Amino acid sequence: MGSYDVAVYYFLSHVLKNEIIRPREITSATLELGSKYSPDFVCTPFKYTLGTMIEALEDGADTLIQLGGGCRYGYYHELQAKILEDLGYHCQVINLISGGNPISVRELFHNSSFQIKKKSFLKYAFLTKKMVFYMDKMDSYIRVNRCYEKEKGSFNKLRKQMLLEFSKAKSSFGLRKIYHKYLKKMKKLPRRKVERRIRVGLIGELYTLMEPFANFEVEQLLNDYGFEVKRYTDVTYLLFQKKKKVKQYLKHFFIKYRIGADALDNIYHTKELCEMGYDGIIHMKSSFCTPEIGAMPIIEQVAKEYDVPVLFLSMDMNTSETGFLTRMEAFCDMLEMRRKK
Repeated sequence: MGSYDVAVYYFLSHVLKNEIIRPREITSATLELGSKYSPDFVCTPFKYTLGTMIEALEDGADTLIQLGGGCRYGYYHELQAKILEDLGYHCQVINLISGGNPISVRELFHNSSFQIKKKSFLKYAFLTKKMVFYMDKMDSYIRVNRCYEKEKGSFNKLRKQMLLEFSKAKSSFGLRKIYHKYLKKMKKLPRRKVERRIRVGLIGELYTLMEPFANFEVEQLLNDYGFEVKRYTDVTYLLFQKKKKVKQYLKHFFIKYRIGADALDNIYHTKELCEMGYDGIIHMKSSFCTPEIGAMPIIEQVAKEYDVPVLFLSMDMNTSETGFLTRMEAFCDMLEMRRKK
């Protein structure tokens, strides 16, 4: 999912003696493979992850680790394990629904077939958390500033170099030093001037938002249009901030109950984006994502009260990239016309 495999590989390679197999980059073949053996009306992340699991097993893996929870996806690993068994794969499937608690993860690893480097576990759990924090912070900066780059790809190039150096870091100080080094470089990149500053907020189901292949690289597309992008959902938010913030949302917003997964968060973020004066909001989800389906009419009503346009997009294996680009182009043109007025 996104570039988080860098952090996961960093952690596992330092705490396990086992061989770690990195998953293949997600392609249309991954989705087709997962869809072939998935129930028709299951949400799309199920199909992506099942396809990735099969590819990993074909590459020689015998143990699969998955992190999921918050909605029915937290139960999917059992169904996926059964599907893999029916396909003739003999493997262990471990689901880490731990809320980011290193102690719980360590206990789970102890009860499995892993060979653990006990002295390294807590140290690299902490360093991985810091790495994810810096990755998310840098990505947030890039989403706002990449639209002004003079040389196309300059921000992405520096980000790639930063991730490579992150994977070799040995301390919290080293991670912080690398982050500030590349932040400084990005701030020095030449930028073009624009007449009108247009800002778009991205909300929706977490997998579709965070995996570029699943959303046709919508952030890059919006930046190429010259729009700043704001996205709340990342691993730092989901694992280390969400629980506390959701309680605040329930106290200060008109929704009294949680409605599953990230739906409550997205409704509150819609209100927040509108109050901050964002020009438009794009809501993205996988098809059959029940919590987001429930949130959509509320999001539409909130945005209507503030006169902020919202584009709703549902993504699955049958989503046409051409149709997606056509809708995005029309939405972006509309935002530009509104800004001119």
